[in-house]
Amino acid sequence: MDNKILTRTADNIRILAASMVEKAKSGHPGGAMGGADFMSVLFGEFLNYDPADRTWFLRDRFFLDPGHMSPMLYATLALTGTYTMDEVSNFRQWDSPTPGHPEVDVKRGVENTSGPLGQGHTMAVGAAIAQKFLAARFGNWMNHKIYAFISDGGVQEEISQGAGRVAGHLGLNNLIMFYDSNDVQLSTKTEAVTCEDTAKKYESWGWKVVTINGNNPAEIREALKAAHAENDKPFLIIGKTLMGKGARKADGTSYEGQVSTHGMPLGEAGASLEKTIENLGGDPKNPFVIFPDVADFMKAAHAEKAKVVAAKKAEQAAWEKANPELAAKLASFVSGKAPQFDFSAIQQAANSATRAASATCLAAFAGKVENMIVMSADLANSDKTDGFLKKTTAFTKGDFSGSFLQAGVAELTMAAIANGMALHGGVIPVCGTFFVFSDYMKPAVRMAALMQLPVKYVWTHDAFRVGEDGPTHQPVEQEAQIRLMEKLKNHHGENSVLVLRPADAEEATVAWEMALNNVSTPTALILSRQNINNLPGSNYTQAQACKKGAYIVEKTEGKADVVLLASGSEVSTLVDGAAKLRAEKGLKVQVVSVISEGLFRNQPAAYQQEVIPAGVPVFGLTAGLPVTLEGLVGANGKVWGLSSFGFSAPYKVLDEKFGFTPQNVFNQVVDLLK
Repeated sequence: MDNKILTRTADNIRILAASMVEKAKSGHPGGAMGGADFMSVLFGEFLNYDPADRTWFLRDRFFLDPGHMSPMLYATLALTGTYTMDEVSNFRQWDSPTPGHPEVDVKRGVENTSGPLGQGHTMAVGAAIAQKFLAARFGNWMNHKIYAFISDGGVQEEISQGAGRVAGHLGLNNLIMFYDSNDVQLSTKTEAVTCEDTAKKYESWGWKVVTINGNNPAEIREALKAAHAENDKPFLIIGKTLMGKGARKADGTSYEGQVSTHGMPLGEAGASLEKTIENLGGDPKNPFVIFPDVADFMKAAHAEKAKVVAAKKAEQAAWEKANPELAAKLASFVSGKAPQFDFSAIQQAANSATRAASATCLAAFAGKVENMIVMSADLANSDKTDGFLKKTTAFTKGDFSGSFLQAGVAELTMAAIANGMALHGGVIPVCGTFFVFSDYMKPAVRMAALMQLPVKYVWTHDAFRVGEDGPTHQPVEQEAQIRLMEKLKNHHGENSVLVLRPADAEEATVAWEMALNNVSTPTALILSRQNINNLPGSNYTQAQACKKGAYIVEKTEGKADVVLLASGSEVSTLVDGAAKLRAEKGLKVQVVSVISEGLFRNQPAAYQQEVIPAGVPVFGLTAGLPVTLEGLVGANGKVWGLSSFGFSAPYKVLDEKFGFTPQNVFNQVVDLLK
């Protein structure tokens, strides 16, 4: 390949990127200009995709970590034909498909919503694992590459340590990452914040590392060739690049390598857009164009890609003809549809912890929901994801025949890896840890909600009843936090996260049924450590009412004197408290289990009125912040919850001290009715 046309293509990307930011009067041109050479070589010579169908499942994936470098990605994709010049020139504007940070749009070639630094390349690790998992089941003809692009900030973010460790430990030789090392950050030079040897760090994790001139297409090509030849390790290309490559001041002198060009338009940063465009071979009066020779280059590149795709599709067709049953299975995996499963056949032990009930479900899924990947942050025997692990094996280097990822003590890394698995497609990612550690996962959970990814979270040890572990491990405010996301709508009008806190083992089965059938948003299962008494008449059929978000566990004849409501283990406490209220006060009491307020609020008004009748006093019980139930209880009701962190003691002692007893339910309701 002629290196001159590759540089010319990179210059076209630089002009478009700088012009987009200048027109918007907002954005980050410098990094985009420095990284353009890698994009030119990657998209021109190496990245395999179907120009006629960017959703082709066996395409190579490109994950951008530094979302602020979106002008580089949009400019590159404009050269490939998925963005128009009008769309590119409307960067960062209302209703434009070119937002300030990329949002997943596979049809246009955007594989991930970049989000905060560090998550993008961690998603790439998840995609690489998913690809290995599928190839282990259907054959190496499925092999494709996962590329990631990372910056100094992404390398510094703590999550990069977890991503680097996991990728190296598993020997993900299908993962190739380019580190745009330009020695410049948003407010400083990198030397002001770090002196680490990045190459040695990644080598210590088991990566193959090369360092090159990241603005030299010949060196980039040779590095990518070496990466493709690597059979044992993930591959890191450290490309030493120039921030704002090609930037010029008004007098025509260089303005490359400047901190100011990182986060503001060139004109504001001290450079001249006009002189920069002239220097790069463009027309300052008409910057939003694709050079004719670059258009010809990309047309030829697409012709070559089409040949590669045609050969791959022919190989797939031959495989499908020879393996019709496997082909049907693969098609079902790739479809993203909910798996078929008989949940009514799951037999739950009575009065068990909901984490144990979840383990029973996971054990039933193992070997039957064949594209499920379960992972745990070093807690499998405690969050009970080992119900699944006991029937499969964990991934190891070179062996992805199992279905379990030992993520290590890295909750955020695990959650972002799960997002990458879901983005790749073909698998159902499940990740488990203690509920209190959801705090570490929130940035990735938010990204899953934003991208509408069907990741399943298994969060156990759901309340202060963790007991002796003390307040550091007792979630108090966490349910309120995740319930806030449940109230948040996504762009399709759905609750952005489905949050389910089952009240007994049978509800746990139905919660898992809801989770597997939810293929459009993340699902959070919040599960108890301690045993919970089954609700009156509890069985799988009765628990189906969970699917409406809330239902009547115990109904009274005529108009109720009071409604008691809760989620999780508190519901059984209400049942016992209601018995005392009936026996000692003769009250008509209605008990309600609310597994998901978000789902309940989506029900018809008549149903909501039936479950929580207007004009009837309501008492709520929650092991978290009272605000968790205040929207359901209303202004005239009362919520008993926690207003402080917990204490270290046996959980039954804490129940007594905190007032989570049938007697206190009785006392509080009597006081409410006064």
